[in-house]
Amino acid sequence: QLHLVESGGGLVQPGGSLRLSCAASGFTLDYYTIGWFRQAPGKEREGVSCISNIRSNTHYADSVKGRFTISRDSAKNTVYLQMNSLKPEDPAIYYCAARSGFRPVLLAADFGSWGQGTQVTVSS
Repeated sequence: QLHLVESGGGLVQPGGSLRLSCAASGFTLDYYTIGWFRQAPGKEREGVSCISNIRSNTHYADSVKGRFTISRDSAKNTVYLQMNSLKPEDPAIYYCAARSGFRPVLLAADFGSWGQGTQVTVSS
């Protein structure tokens, strides 16, 4: 089990921005595909974005394309999710997760290690 810690969640107004961080300890994030998922109350966990371990290929859910950007900082062993133009439908607990290999599909079952999540709230 890989240890992942999310941070950066909080309260933001509609149209605002947040940057989530996913930090790893005890292993190198560059060796893994990292995904971001979210789960709102009463809803199933859904994939948001992922970045591959090789060439940092990225994939996004249609609901966040053009608004969210996933990136890596190898020196800080951290993956980020920059979230812009936040909408009322974006609030959820956001989780990062790790898997080996890559395919441009956001399936939670493909990811074996998960962080504890960070809450994102969008409200005026």
